Amino acid sequence: MRLSRFFLPLLKETPSEAQIVSHRLMLRAGMLRQEAAGIYAWLPLGHRVLRKIEEIVRQEMDRAGAVELLMPTLQLADLWRESGRYDDYGAEMLRITDRHERELLYGPTNEEMITEIFRAYVRSYKALPLNLYHIQWKFRDEQRPRFGVMRGREFLMKDAYSFDLDEAGGKAAYNRMFVAYLRTFARMGLKAIPMQAESGPIGGELSHEFIVLAQTGESAVYLDRRILDLPIPDETVDYGSDLAGVVADWTGRFYAATEDVHDPSRFEARTPEDDRVTARGIEVGQTFFFGDKYSKPMKAVVSGPDGVERPAQMGSYGIGVSRLLGAIIEASHDEAGIIWPEPVAPFGVGIVSLRPGDPAVDAACEKAYDALTAAGKEPLYDDTDDRPGAKFAAMDLIGLPWQLIIGPRGLAEGQVELKRRATGERQSVSLARALEIVGA
Repeated sequence: MRLSRFFLPLLKETPSEAQIVSHRLMLRAGMLRQEAAGIYAWLPLGHRVLRKIEEIVRQEMDRAGAVELLMPTLQLADLWRESGRYDDYGAEMLRITDRHERELLYGPTNEEMITEIFRAYVRSYKALPLNLYHIQWKFRDEQRPRFGVMRGREFLMKDAYSFDLDEAGGKAAYNRMFVAYLRTFARMGLKAIPMQAESGPIGGELSHEFIVLAQTGESAVYLDRRILDLPIPDETVDYGSDLAGVVADWTGRFYAATEDVHDPSRFEARTPEDDRVTARGIEVGQTFFFGDKYSKPMKAVVSGPDGVERPAQMGSYGIGVSRLLGAIIEASHDEAGIIWPEPVAPFGVGIVSLRPGDPAVDAACEKAYDALTAAGKEPLYDDTDDRPGAKFAAMDLIGLPWQLIIGPRGLAEGQVELKRRATGERQSVSLARALEIVGA
């Protein structure tokens, strides 16, 4: 993409409403624009990151055996009355009446709707196990939306729902999603720690929040620092095998809990003093196993091998796709701007022309642009007439992993400058070598 043709409305000043780093940088980097309290338009740069995150989530869900579908944003209120949650959910639910006086709601989650879909088509244990997921916009009418995408009202979420014949099968499904979550967040450059947590309005007694440590986290967390050294399962993990051991390593060996369920005496008894960590954390995902909480009142039953019908055993698994942008920025930035991990960066390399119109510089930039594009590195070519200082500041602000800086003085010596955004390291090398280093 050539910057002269891209829409990138950078801001020099930080808007007064931005209270945390991620919100400030997303606004300044032209990633989003607030349209109403807690509701944002995703501008091209932010949208590109959103899609990168979404695709990683999708790949790991598919790898773990989940099947994608797409449910609507509006749901019938009667479904929620069947489950008993319509009156219990509270003021965060946006309730709507259409022109035919039908009561609808803008979905904050989809347990009822997916249960209704399941019961319409599945009757036998032979169709199980089943895990259905979608990536869809949600709405929760937060009383005090704040912190940008971290606590907005409209947000993009991946929610998956597992169905099994019995509790053992349901917990095996839970373990598959647990491992898939470890892998998903690691692929984005995040260390997300699963912590024992309250299940809230979703329900059930088994739940873990996946927490990214950050000073601006919304809640206090307590953990044994040794959990940070546990290995993440690699791409060879067998989701058809028993994953209980992996989950036990992450949930049984070392203490980790959110403030809602924190037990100080248990924390002190289990954790050596030098390994006790009290920090702030950002929730980026949560897993739940709640058995027949929805299937029983909604009569989503399946017949077992013995012919006896029983309510399906269910779990649900959420990832805050749009919230992850904020979490990644909170975990990876410096005073100059964002530092994107390569897998989620909006562009892989920023090409900076120090003298547009110079024949040698233009030729070198075009050569680099073509080579990087062919290699799938998604370059952003700053071919504008801005001053070099402004170009450097913009590249640091938007946080692309690499900056390839091409000017007449360097080319006269057969060199270009290559900067690694994460470390600030600069090196002068030939153009061919620079392209080799970045993988083109």
